Amino acid sequence: MNLDFKIKNLLLICLIFLGVFNQYYSQTQDQPVFKTGADRPELYLPLLKGKTIGVVTNQTGLMSDKTHLVDFLVKNNIKIKAIFAPEHGFRGDADAGEKVKNGVDTKTGIPIVSLYGNNKKPKPDQLKGIDIVVFDIQDVGVRFYTYISTLTYLMEAGAENNVEVLVLDRPNPHDGYTDGPVLKKKWASFVGMHEVPVVYGLTIGEYGKMVNGEKWLSKGVQAKYTVIPMQGYQKMKRYPILDKPSPNLPNDKSINLYPSLCFFEGTQVSVGRGTGLPFQLYGSPWTKDLPYQFTPKPNSGAKDPFLNGKLCYGENLSNYQKDLRELNLEWVIKAYKDYKNPDQGFFLKNLWFDTLAGTDELRKQIIAGKSISEIKDSWKKDLEKFEKIRAQYVMYKN
Repeated sequence: MNLDFKIKNLLLICLIFLGVFNQYYSQTQDQPVFKTGADRPELYLPLLKGKTIGVVTNQTGLMSDKTHLVDFLVKNNIKIKAIFAPEHGFRGDADAGEKVKNGVDTKTGIPIVSLYGNNKKPKPDQLKGIDIVVFDIQDVGVRFYTYISTLTYLMEAGAENNVEVLVLDRPNPHDGYTDGPVLKKKWASFVGMHEVPVVYGLTIGEYGKMVNGEKWLSKGVQAKYTVIPMQGYQKMKRYPILDKPSPNLPNDKSINLYPSLCFFEGTQVSVGRGTGLPFQLYGSPWTKDLPYQFTPKPNSGAKDPFLNGKLCYGENLSNYQKDLRELNLEWVIKAYKDYKNPDQGFFLKNLWFDTLAGTDELRKQIIAGKSISEIKDSWKKDLEKFEKIRAQYVMYKN
C-alpha cells in the first residue's frame, strides 16, 4: 500500500513537471530569439555579394558578439569603398556639433567620409562606383537626435544617384508611444527635418519607410529602399544598448531622460555636459532654490561644456526609476519658474529652444504659465493626425 502511494506521488510529480515544462516550452516557442538586423546576415549578405558598397555606421554598428559590422563584412569578402560617419564620428567620440574630419579607418584601411559639418549629404563623387549603401546605427527615437536626418540625406542622395539604401534595423529605446509637439515646417532644420512629434514611435528602419512613402525627400524623389527587419522585436519592450549612441548619452538612464531634458539645450540651464551624469541632471547658477549642486568641467564628452566652471543648482535625476513613456515637462517648467537672472532671460536669444521644439508655441505656453495638461492638450490634434501616417509604416507588433 505504501509502495503504491509512493508510485502515485512520483507519477503526480512527473505530470506536474511535464505540464510546467510544456507551458514554458510553448511560451518560449511563441517568443522567437531577438536579433537586430545586423545579426541576420543570411538576409543581407546575398544582397551584397558581388556589389561595391558604402557603409553608414559608427561605434554602435555592433553584432551581438560585439563584432563591428564593417569587420564582419570585410571578413565575408564584401567590397567596401567608403565608410560614411555621422555626427560624433565613426568611433563616436566627437562632441555634439563638432566638425568631424575625413580620414581612413586604421583597422581596415577603408576611407572614412564625414556626413557632418558642411557635408551632411553624400556628394555624387562620394557615391560614384557604389551600388548599395548599408545603414547601421543605433538610434534614440527622438526627433532632434540627428541620425534620422543623416538617413534622410543618404536616401535623397541615393535616389538622385541611383544608389540603393539598405537599413539594418535596430531597437528604438522610445518605441511604442508618441509625444510632444509636431514640428511646423517653418522650424525645419538638421535637428528636425519632418513634420513629426518629438517622440515618433518608429524604429529607424520604419522611419525611413515613412520618409520614402510620404515623399518627404527633396522634390518628392523616392529611394530604392530595403529594411532588414529585426527578429522577435516588440515595440513596448526595452532592449539594452550595446554601445553608447553618442558621448553624452552613456547609458540607458540618460537615453530614458533625453527627450525631456534636451529642451534645456535651448536655455541658460545645463543638462550635465561636463559632468559624470550628462542628461541625468540639470541646473544653473540662477536656479538656487533647487537642491543639487554641480560644476561642469571639460571631459572627453564635452571639451568646453556649457556653464564651464560655474557652480550650478538643480536636480539629480540619475536615480529616477520610471521608464518614461511620455515627454515630461515638469523639469523645464520647474527650472523656468525658479530662474532668477536679471541680465539674461531663461531662453537663449537664438531661439534654439524653438528649433528643438519644432515650434515657438511651447516657449510661449511656458512663459504664459500654462499647465502641463493644457500644453499637452494642445498637441493632441496634431498627434492624432501623425498617428494615421505612422500606422502605415509600422513593421512590428506592440
